[in-house]
Amino acid sequence: MNIVIYPDTVLRKKAKPLTEINLEVHKKAEKMIELMRQSQGIGLAAPQVGWSVRLFIIDFGGNSSGDKVFINPSIIEEAGETNKEEGCLSFPGIMGKVIRARRIKACAYNLKGQKIEVVLDDLLARAWQHELDHLNGCLFIDRMSPASRFAASPQLKELERLHKKTRVPV
Repeated sequence: MNIVIYPDTVLRKKAKPLTEINLEVHKKAEKMIELMRQSQGIGLAAPQVGWSVRLFIIDFGGNSSGDKVFINPSIIEEAGETNKEEGCLSFPGIMGKVIRARRIKACAYNLKGQKIEVVLDDLLARAWQHELDHLNGCLFIDRMSPASRFAASPQLKELERLHKKTRVPV
């Protein structure tokens, strides 16, 4: 399992709901947790590993007991606004200012199939919104401020150039 890098098309697809939580889902989620930790990320969405389902992981505490898997997530309420710098494992080395809700109330299912609700603020709220965007085919570059997007454009063009170079013609 590897992290998919922009501009791979899977990153722009709306992910499908997960209808069954089986052994395969558990195994893939565990591999995603390992990959997120190795990559020093705080979140990872299934489309970022080429798996187009509505599942993501967020590190809630900096240790393995803090890793949380969220299936078919949604946001119920949003409050406040914050404009902070974000990065993304699918965009190595690229950072930019993104406006997000400061606090959210959200729900999802866990790996046991239980519906859970969470109230998050600041970094965890930002991570949830970022990962949920991935499930909807929206990327953080789409939400960057114009100045951040302009500053990142040479790096984005380089990722696009490298992608074209590595693609195998059909």
